Amino acid sequence: MLTISQLAATAGVTVRTVRHYHHVGLLPEPERDASGYRRYSAQAAVDLIRIRTLADAGVPLARIDALLHAQPTEFAAAITDIDAELRRKIDQLSEYRRRIAELDGGERLVLPPEVVAILNRMRGLGVGERRVRLERDSWILMQALEPSAMPQRIRDKNAALDDPETTRLYLACDRAVDWDPHDPRLDRLIDDLDAWQIEHERDSSRSGHVQMVFARISEETPAWQRIVEALTHRAERRRAAGPDS
Repeated sequence: MLTISQLAATAGVTVRTVRHYHHVGLLPEPERDASGYRRYSAQAAVDLIRIRTLADAGVPLARIDALLHAQPTEFAAAITDIDAELRRKIDQLSEYRRRIAELDGGERLVLPPEVVAILNRMRGLGVGERRVRLERDSWILMQALEPSAMPQRIRDKNAALDDPETTRLYLACDRAVDWDPHDPRLDRLIDDLDAWQIEHERDSSRSGHVQMVFARISEETPAWQRIVEALTHRAERRRAAGPDS
């Protein structure tokens, strides 16, 4: 027979917890023996361990009381249900952990896998994180404002990254991010970009998405602002001159 202290130690709880279970009616309190002590049987230890285990699993005390008085088949079925609920919570917590791990990048939370793959492809090519972040932001805006254009834009972007000249210009613009806006190297880069734009501007119209990208890029640094302004001015002159100029 066990004293209350021994019983509590056996189940890994405090004496105060045992007394609380007595108070709420979960664990019967034995009568005192001739020496004035309450003695607990081995069954009391088993019941207390069951109570503690179920309580630790989040089972309400009222349900624990019902389970302790259930038939063996009913108890087994209830344990199966509790296990299924714990598995559901584990899956939910695992999903929370996965999402929390992605919070530093952000793009996986809001963008489709195809776009995330494009951003990672840009990183793999050596494009700096500042330019990748601008690209990410533009995709987020596009998904909100022009969702129907996403599939075609994804195809166009992958095709552009397949082209060595386009990739070269991407990297050249990336290196120019902190140049002085009057650096003569920008003139040569603007000429190269303008030639590329002339070659490709007939392939697709200037969508709202591209306008957003240009606007975001021009806000980032003085060098990029000069590039965007120069290219925009040259494109406007060509349109004003007409198709035969």
